[in-house]
Amino acid sequence: LLKILSRITEPTAGRIRLKGRVASLLEVGTGFHPELTGRENIFLNGSILGMSKAEINHKFDEIVEFAEISRFLDTPVKRYSSGMYVRLAFAVAAHLEPEILVVDEVLAVGDTAFQKKCLGKMEDVATRDGRTILFVSHNMAAIRNLCKRGLVFQKGVLHLDGSTEEGINEYLSDSIVDDSAVIWNDKDEFMTDELKFCKAYILNSDNQVSSHIDHRQSFSIAIEYEVLRPIKGLRIGFGLQNNEGFFLCGSKDPEAWKKSIREPGKYTSSCTFPGYVLNHGKYFVNFGSDKFPYDFSLIRTPFCLFFDIEESTGHGADMRRLPGAIRPRLMWKIKRQY
Repeated sequence: LLKILSRITEPTAGRIRLKGRVASLLEVGTGFHPELTGRENIFLNGSILGMSKAEINHKFDEIVEFAEISRFLDTPVKRYSSGMYVRLAFAVAAHLEPEILVVDEVLAVGDTAFQKKCLGKMEDVATRDGRTILFVSHNMAAIRNLCKRGLVFQKGVLHLDGSTEEGINEYLSDSIVDDSAVIWNDKDEFMTDELKFCKAYILNSDNQVSSHIDHRQSFSIAIEYEVLRPIKGLRIGFGLQNNEGFFLCGSKDPEAWKKSIREPGKYTSSCTFPGYVLNHGKYFVNFGSDKFPYDFSLIRTPFCLFFDIEESTGHGADMRRLPGAIRPRLMWKIKRQY
């Protein structure tokens, strides 16, 4: 789809209406000639975008400074690393002022500092200059920071067109069958000849299965499993991720460190979170297990449960969400000095 939007590939059917010049970063080195130097490719890219030589000259120093490749400016780009390619390609695309900038996951090639720099530049382009950015990514934090509108596609068909928050929630919850509980059968293959995962669920403070948790109340993450053969030092654990894709924490059964034998039978392991820990939002849980000497996993699931932490007190007159991933209830003291 992006190649069609960038007029690299012709559509087999339908039409696309574009208003303005389009610059795209779809893969490393898109639009570069490998035999030309970095300097020559800046002018080549600018010409492809419809810029005059005077316009490119006006932006040239800014592009080179942003890309941080001045030492290699007169080196053929075929000798560039993938990271250098991306630096130069993004700098050209962002500074030569197309009305529409199409950016794919290509930025993942660069280092972390440069990714932050690129996101900052895209934010400037979108907010200050009022240009359109079509940003395709699986990085929920980047999408949240940059985008005001979210589109979710499934098998090439537009599934949702809404706010960024709606898009993120839909994307992350798409593969989850049930909110607060999941039941595995033999076909799910979350089992070995020693261990079988049976069921997992979220319990509220009243020990009821629920996917909606008041942020003030405790809740538990529980998993039922069957030990099929004696296992030494069995560890059952989970991982917790928020709706921005950040891995928040993980925890494992402390009994494992005793390296005792877990005899065959059915078990339930649960871990309880106190109230005032997580902030308002959606959270995702996956499960895993291993055994002594803990050098490989027995079973590992994808993120298979999700639940909502619901804000009940809020902040300000409009009860808005407090910023941050956690929502601790901290102790304050006020002491008058005189």
